[in-house]
Amino acid sequence: MPPNPPKSSVLCHRLNTAPNTSSNNQKNNMKIKKQQQQRAPIPEAVARYHTHGVGPNKCCSAVTQEIAAPVSTVWSVVRRFDNPQAYKHFVKSCHVIVGDGDVGTLREVQVISGLPANSSTERLDVLDDESHVISFSMVGGDHRLSNYKSVMTLHPSPSGNGGTVVVESYVVDVPPGNTKEDTCNFVDTIVRCNLQSLAQIAENLARRNSKSSSACPK
Repeated sequence: MPPNPPKSSVLCHRLNTAPNTSSNNQKNNMKIKKQQQQRAPIPEAVARYHTHGVGPNKCCSAVTQEIAAPVSTVWSVVRRFDNPQAYKHFVKSCHVIVGDGDVGTLREVQVISGLPANSSTERLDVLDDESHVISFSMVGGDHRLSNYKSVMTLHPSPSGNGGTVVVESYVVDVPPGNTKEDTCNFVDTIVRCNLQSLAQIAENLARRNSKSSSACPK
C-alpha cells in the first residue's frame, strides 16, 4: 500500500434535474469547481469522462490514486473485466456469463462476507484501450447499490516521473434510509481500498518487469 495515499477528490458535476438559478447555488457550484481545481489537477480531456448527471436521489463522487508504474502496466491489470479480483479484495470470485471481454460483456461477481451484499451482475459499458477508459454498470444481483455506474480513467502523472494517475468516479442511487453523505462515504472507502490495492499490485508488476528487462542480454 502506498505510504501516503492521496485523499479522494470529487470530480463529478452535480446537476439538478430542474434548472435552479439561485445565487446560493451559483456560489456553491463555483466553490465546488474551485475545490476540484485545487485538489485534483486532472486534464480536461480526462475530466469529461467523470461528468455525471445526478438527480435528487442519487449521489456521485470520485477517488484519485497516484501509482508509481507506467500507464501500460496499470492498464494491463484494470482492463481485465473478467478478473476484478486481481486487485479488488472484496471480490471473492468472478465469472463471465455473457460475452468475451468486449463491450456488452456481463460478469457475475461474488462478494466476500461482511459487506451488505452477496453478488453483483455487471455490464462492461466502455473499454477504450487507446484512451485508457473502462466503465461498467451494475445491472442485477443481491446488493444495495442500485443503478451504480463506475468510470475509471488512467493518464500519465503530471510530475513526469513515468507514473500513472488513476481516477475512478461513480454515480449511484441513495438507498432508502441512507443519506447522500453516508452513501458516498461507504462507496468511497471501497473504491479507495481497491485503488490502493491496484497501486501495490501494479508497482510490484512494474518492478518485476524492470528486473526482467535488466536481466535480458543486450
